[in-house]
Amino acid sequence: MQCTFVAVSADSDFSIYNLPFGVCSTGADAPAHVAVAIGDYALDMVELARLGLFADIAGLDATSVFSKPYLNDYMALGRPVWQAVRQRLQDFLSNEQNSVRLQLAINNVESVAKPLDSVVMHLPARIGDYTDFYASREHATNVGVMFRGKDNALMPNWTHLPVGYHGRASSVVVSGTELHRPCGQRRPDASKPPVFGASVRLDYELEMAFFVGPGNKLGSPLAVEQAEERIFGVVLMNDWSARDIQAWEYVPLGPFLGKSFGTTISPWVVTMDALEPFRVPQPAQDPQPMEYLRDMTGRPGGYDIALQVDIKPAGSNSFYTLTRSNLKYMYWTLRQQLAHHAAAGCNMRPGDLCGTGTISGPTEDSFGSMLELS
Repeated sequence: MQCTFVAVSADSDFSIYNLPFGVCSTGADAPAHVAVAIGDYALDMVELARLGLFADIAGLDATSVFSKPYLNDYMALGRPVWQAVRQRLQDFLSNEQNSVRLQLAINNVESVAKPLDSVVMHLPARIGDYTDFYASREHATNVGVMFRGKDNALMPNWTHLPVGYHGRASSVVVSGTELHRPCGQRRPDASKPPVFGASVRLDYELEMAFFVGPGNKLGSPLAVEQAEERIFGVVLMNDWSARDIQAWEYVPLGPFLGKSFGTTISPWVVTMDALEPFRVPQPAQDPQPMEYLRDMTGRPGGYDIALQVDIKPAGSNSFYTLTRSNLKYMYWTLRQQLAHHAAAGCNMRPGDLCGTGTISGPTEDSFGSMLELS
């Protein structure tokens, strides 16, 4: 399948097989709305809806849903609607005889597609709740060795359940948002009292995160099979961490100010349907998970997604690669994370965000944070 509506380079991340969703606006006074990326363009989903591209898709009021400055309403509709919209978009982009294509004036691309460099990207959803997991065995082991030694690197519960904590949703921001260096208590000298001030050990955490689609009622758990159907898509995530503040505050309840000052996500949400070709088996799980976490779908739960972190030091014109990792290293799968989250009856809602935790691999160049690299 080839896009014939706009030119798409062979090495574009936004091919006709991707079609990620986001929210954008075209100026300071223009309302934000839902868009889909193709090549170097953002498709205006509101205009396409007005032209009738999504007519007769059961359960979808396209003009209303895509006019919203967030994706929550669309996320809530579920996989049959998501797949129908994806099919309509691919036909529109690849089929020159598509009925909506024929309505457009010759070469009138601008009416439904705006150059990416001309739009402003916004947070893709109203994030009601944000949970961060700790699902990479390599990362958990590396950090455990630092604090507890090699023999006690993993806590006894780690291989039995996806460990997670509730993060601060209000400070999740879209890529490009400026963040302030956080202040908090830290204790640089163990022989002296703590001090208050700006963090001097700011770190990145290479993560991905998934957005929840249709939720579940309070008190109604989700099976692993159900959880997979309720994941809308994924984003890149940097869970910024002030290590010196975190080290002093995290016992006994976990990180607080060391994490809550900012978490950055990419503006485009790649749908799970787009990731189907990249499924791979997850790492072997030993011991076997409990029944509610056991995967009976018959489909691989891992995804082969290459990830890289580059940094440009102050005063430099060059980027340097610090990390090359991959989502396929994740011990606990996305669907296992969501199933565990809902196991106690927690009601998940459209637009809830769940981070994977730092994604580290088996070699030093794949470690997903400077905490591990330093």
